Formats: sequence, structure tokens, C-alpha cells
Amino acid sequence: MAPERETVRERVPAGATAAPRHRTRLDQPLPRRPRLLPEYDPEAFGRMSERIARFIGTGRFLVWMTVVIIVWIAWNTLMPREVRFDEYPFIFLTLALSLQASYAAPLILLAQNRQDDRDRVNLEQDRKQNERSIADTEYLTREVAALRIGLGEVATRDWIRSELQDLVKELEERHNGHRHEHGTFQAVPADRPRGRDADDR
Repeated sequence: MAPERETVRERVPAGATAAPRHRTRLDQPLPRRPRLLPEYDPEAFGRMSERIARFIGTGRFLVWMTVVIIVWIAWNTLMPREVRFDEYPFIFLTLALSLQASYAAPLILLAQNRQDDRDRVNLEQDRKQNERSIADTEYLTREVAALRIGLGEVATRDWIRSELQDLVKELEERHNGHRHEHGTFQAVPADRPRGRDADDR
């Protein structure tokens, strides 16, 4: 009886009351979800909006728009009635201008948002660069201070020269005092060979 219970326990999964969940495999991409809206490249659309916003903000656009409006009004007032397509209240012109304004405002805002994002990234990079520069400057300052402290304990050339001069003076004083005490001077032997002098040089 005991082995049968063990096999039953092995067959029943943990939490037998709950239905087994479907586990997604991590080594396979998820299936694409159907979308109702058309797909587009946000980067390409952003670049196009920036180009349009730059063109709208130029004097060339204002000149061309003024020329088109003047030609539109002149055509619909001076030409014969058969070829006119927009009579005096110019409802179609008003509709076209309002449509242009309704599209221009979001395009300009989109271009400004992209410029703000670029400025934010540039400011973040500048801030990180400044932090690295400050850290490098502090490190170099600490190194220079450590070198100054280390050089304060090292014997410099001037200090060694002054010590040697003091030592030479002390030796000369001792030598002069020793000669005065004995009252005699030791002469250098006259028969010293001259070759020794040349070798000593």
C-alpha cells in the first residue's frame, strides 16, 4: 500500500486544486500582437517633424505663404466667375490655413521636445564630465600635496651643499687648531715624482 501512495503523490502536481499555468519559454520571442494603428519609425517621423518645423520658422515659408494667399484672393476676386473656386468669404482658404496651423503646432512641439531631450542628454554628459574633471583635480591635488610632504623630508642639493660647506669649515678649523698646537708645518717632500701629479689630475 505504501508504494502506491508514493506514486500517487508523484503524479499529483503541487497545488493540485489549481490548474497548471502555461509557462512561456525564455529562449523564444513572444508572438507579435496585432495592432490597429499603423506602425511607423518614431526616429524618422521626428526627423521629418524637425525639418518641417525648421522650414516653418524661416522667412522663406512666410514669403511663400503670403504669395499663395495673395494669388488665392486675387484669383477668386478678379478672375471670371466660372473659374473661381472659393468665393468672397474664402471659406476654403480659411479651412486650409486652420488645417495648416493645427498640424504645424504639434510638429513644432514635437521638434521642441526632441531638442529638449538632446539638451538634457548633453547636460547630463557635461555634468558627468565635470564630475570626472573635479575628481581628477582632487586626486592630482592630493598627489601634489603628498609629493610636497615627501620632498620636505628629502635632502635637497642646496641643503647637502650647505652641510658639506659647514663640514669643510669645521675640518679646516680643526686642522688649523691642530697645526697651531704643534707649532710646526709638515712640508711636502721635494723629491715627489711629477708623474703622480699628472695621474692625480
